[in-house]
Amino acid sequence: MDIFRPDCPAPVQVAALYRFARLPHCADLRAPLQRLCLEEGIRGTLLLASEGINGTIAGSPEGISRVLDHIRALPDCANVDVKLSSASAMPFHRMKVRLKPEIVTMGQPDIDPAASAGTYVEPQDWNTLITDPNTIVIDTRNDYEVAVGTFEGAIDPKTARFRDFPEWFRNERGRLLGSGTPPKVAMFCTGGIRCEKSTAFLKAEGVEDVYHLKGGILKYLETVPEEQSLWRGECFVFDQRVTIGHGLAQGTYTLCHACRRPVRADDIESPLYEPGVSCPACHHERSEGQRASYRERHRQELLAAEQGRAHVGMVNPRPDQDGH
Repeated sequence: MDIFRPDCPAPVQVAALYRFARLPHCADLRAPLQRLCLEEGIRGTLLLASEGINGTIAGSPEGISRVLDHIRALPDCANVDVKLSSASAMPFHRMKVRLKPEIVTMGQPDIDPAASAGTYVEPQDWNTLITDPNTIVIDTRNDYEVAVGTFEGAIDPKTARFRDFPEWFRNERGRLLGSGTPPKVAMFCTGGIRCEKSTAFLKAEGVEDVYHLKGGILKYLETVPEEQSLWRGECFVFDQRVTIGHGLAQGTYTLCHACRRPVRADDIESPLYEPGVSCPACHHERSEGQRASYRERHRQELLAAEQGRAHVGMVNPRPDQDGH
């Protein structure tokens, strides 16, 4: 999937969206939404839960517009957060509307981001907040994402999954907040969805002075000039660009199609790297039988590409699919 900027002409429009909203009867919303997407030729995945909606879909601009109108008509979804981009070809094989316990998995069922998320900070005001000596800055993303790039001075929780964040914070709370006047807490993630939940979690834990970057890293890199930026490195994204830099320019990483983690140029030189099969980060996590299966799948993908057809097969999950 080649994803470009929204202003680039391409036949397929891609919409990444989320909204925390109270949807207690979300099961009743699934069939009409699935039916509309199929009628409009839309593909991708949408997650519905009692806490809201999340997902990425692709199709014609007219079809995407009709589906977004439908979603905006759902209870408290008029202000759904949508990021539009374009693709040179359809990036998804099928359409799925799934019912889930959470739209981003934290494992804290009593958290209500729709009612108690932290204070938004616009990208142009973010530098002032995170350079304040009375502010601690926390990166809420997974460890493999943080390794690619982060904000200067940010704390890395080194979590493998978002559901590990609550335990990390509870264990580190005393060290982070101290015993005197608590500092301000600024948190950020790729597009904003995690931070709605993580700030709501901190407020439920009794931390009041909590802030998060509006629009996430993506909006910051898009709007803040590089010469003023406090971002260091690149930003991992959940599409075939793999990483991006300032101005949302294509980054330098590729993707391991076995574990879906980013791969540096020097990783490709490792004897543990095999395209479509393994990389230094995941080689020890897979059995030889699994690698043989991935090897065959990769062979079938190459064959399909040579024949000019799409290969529909197993897609190996990233360590945490909720981190967009």
